[in-house]
Formats: sequence, C-alpha cells, structure tokens
Amino acid sequence: MSKAGSLPRSAAIRIGVATVAMIVVAELAVWLLAPGDAPPSPLPVDEGDYFSAAELERAQDYRGGQALLLIGALVIEGVVLVAIALGHPRFFRRALDRLANRPLRGAALAGGAIIVATALATLPVSIWSHERAVDVGLSTQSLDAWFADVAKAVAITAVMAAIGTVLLVALVRRAPRRWWIPGTGAVVALAALVTWIGPVLLAPVFNRFEPLPADSAARQEVVSLADRAGVEIGEVYVIDASRRSTALNAYVDGIGSSKRVVLYDNLIESARRPELRSIVAHELGHVEHADIRRGLLFVAIVAPLGLLFSREVALAFTRRSGADPRTPAAVPAYVLALTLATFLLNIPGNQLSRKIEASADHFAIELTGDPQALIDVQVQLARTNVSDPDPPDLLRAVFATHPSTVERIGAALAYSEAIGNTAGGAADR
Repeated sequence: MSKAGSLPRSAAIRIGVATVAMIVVAELAVWLLAPGDAPPSPLPVDEGDYFSAAELERAQDYRGGQALLLIGALVIEGVVLVAIALGHPRFFRRALDRLANRPLRGAALAGGAIIVATALATLPVSIWSHERAVDVGLSTQSLDAWFADVAKAVAITAVMAAIGTVLLVALVRRAPRRWWIPGTGAVVALAALVTWIGPVLLAPVFNRFEPLPADSAARQEVVSLADRAGVEIGEVYVIDASRRSTALNAYVDGIGSSKRVVLYDNLIESARRPELRSIVAHELGHVEHADIRRGLLFVAIVAPLGLLFSREVALAFTRRSGADPRTPAAVPAYVLALTLATFLLNIPGNQLSRKIEASADHFAIELTGDPQALIDVQVQLARTNVSDPDPPDLLRAVFATHPSTVERIGAALAYSEAIGNTAGGAADR
C-alpha cells in the first residue's frame, strides 16, 4: 500500500481513463436523447436590430458581473471542499474520526455540515449577487426575505445531503470497490423521487402555487392549445413569483400525478396574448416530448461512469489524507468527487438541454403558426430578465441551459423564411 500523501501513477491513470469515459458516454447520451425533430438552423441575427445600445450595455454589464460572481463562488466552494477532503480544519477531521464506530450517524453529520460550510463560505458572494439583482430592478426581495429563502434552501439541501451520504457510506461499507454499481440505481431512484415530490413538497416551501381559475383567459389559452396539440397537461398553476422577482418565466415540472404546467404571475399580467400563447405552446412542447423523462434517462446513462469517476477521485483524496474510505472521515472526499463529477456532467447535460429547448421552440411555432410571437417573447424576456442576448461562447457552452436570445430569434426567422412569412421585423424599442 502506498504511503499517505502519495498518488500512485496507476491511480492517476485510472482517474484519467474514468474522466474520458465519463465525458464520452455523456456526449453519446446527448446524441441518443436529442429530440428527433429538425428545427431550421438559426439565421444570423444582429442584436442591435432588436435592442438599443443602452439595453445591450446594461445587460452585458449585469450578466458579465453575475458570471464572474458565479465563477468566484464555484472557486470558493472548490477550495473549501478540497481543504476539507484533505483533513482541514483538523477539529472537523478529529470529530469525524471519533464517529468511526457510528459510521452512518457520522456520515449524516458530515454531509449536512459540508453543505452548511460551503454555503457560509460563498455567502458574501451570494449577497453581492443578490444586491446587484436588486440594483437593476430584477429582484424585488428585501435582504431579510432573501436570507430566509437561502436558509430554507440550505436546510433542505443539508437534509438531502445527509440522507445521500448515509446511503453512500452504507454502500461503500458493503461493497468497497463496487459500490458505484448499486449506487447507480440509488441515484436514478432518488432523481425520480425528487422529480415526483419536488413540485408537491419542496417548491411550495418557497412559493405559493394556486390552480389557475377555470374561467381565466390564461387557463383557457393553455387548455385550448393543449387540446389542439393533443397534449395531456395535468394541472395548471400560477406561482407568486412577483414577490421575489420581476423576471418572466414558465416551466413544466413533475412526473406522474405531480405533472404540472406553472406560469409566473407577472408573466400572466404583462405578456400580451400572442406572446403568452407562444410561451404556453413552448411548455406544451416539453410535455409532448416527455422532456422530464428524457432528463431522467440522461441521469441513468451517465450515472454509472459518473460514480466510477467519483470513486477514483475519492480514493485519491482519502489516500492523500489517510482517511479510511469506509468511515465518515472519507465523506468530504466523496462529496468533493461527486461535486466535480456533477460539474463536468452538467456541461453535456446543458448541451442536451439547449437542444431540448430549441425543439420546444420549434413545437411552439408549429402549434401557433406565429414565429413573430416567439421573436417578441424573446425580446421581452431578454429585456425584463436583463439577459445578454448573445453571451460569450465559453459561458454559453458551460452554463447555458437554453439557446441564446439571438439564436432563438434566428431560428424563428429561419422558420418564418421557410414558410414564406414576413415575421422578424425589429421589435419596438
């Protein structure tokens, strides 16, 4: 056995091979799960045709600063996780060592404590990000209300992390080298469970959800479009998003009995009828294409090699720190490894998400027959959400879950050109 603090060359090779295999399989999953339709390739778009110079400068300044803060928070979180995985601070490591005889209780405490520690470490950056959102008029929350939401989110995440680390340590103790195999089943089951109960138990912790009244224009629009598309939508809810933000949005959530379409209250209040129809049709596209199940399938495909990669990285850190991989002292290494795997897999995951969103846009245009409405929606969303219409390629590749505004406008223009419409004139400033 190698001495603590050393990393054998064979271990480095295994990590490298696991990394490559994980990314290759994730890219294959993107190819396999990408929607089968073929939306037209976006036409080139000059953002200056749709946004004033002042709007572009404001959006780029805000989003550029937020991106830097996000990267800063990720760096801080990474430094904290590496330090804890290497056994610092010592009092935390000693506390975990004392729990070696109570491995499951120790795993729960370690998992929850790590979430709280990283949240506290990144809190100054999060506060800065919130205050910048307030300054541009995007956030309507006071700092006290924002703190309350953050505290609830950290508490929920800590509980989930505690449950996850208990399950992880139990699997490692039962199958020290092959825990990632049953772990794959556990990850998929937990992802499906959270997707199912999230809309019912978790989301209401932060917002009030109310069914749209049957006689409301918005619900009638949803039902009419759903009937035309032959889509079973479940329930339609309105969320009190305006208590926290001026942003406009809508989304599909849940599976089975918890499936629902959710509209922001400020979207219903501010969107014109054609724009609302376009947004609703987009969300119906997600329902029709079973995109939530598509996301769960992506998790199922990437989880095995993601966990295998995590095992190799965790073993490298426990070897360096001298922690026994079967005890709570190894939990920080596992959390670090899983966090790194999640970050890396999110890149192809976001690639798949952008394809899914483009397909939903195509569905919306096909259903409504109104490319101009989609263009108007994208302009309004970018202005209201203070979004950069054409963000830097690297940021878009790593973090973006949706095509950029100019890409979505370009796709609508391409569809309009294909069917001979005249949509696409510059939106009113």
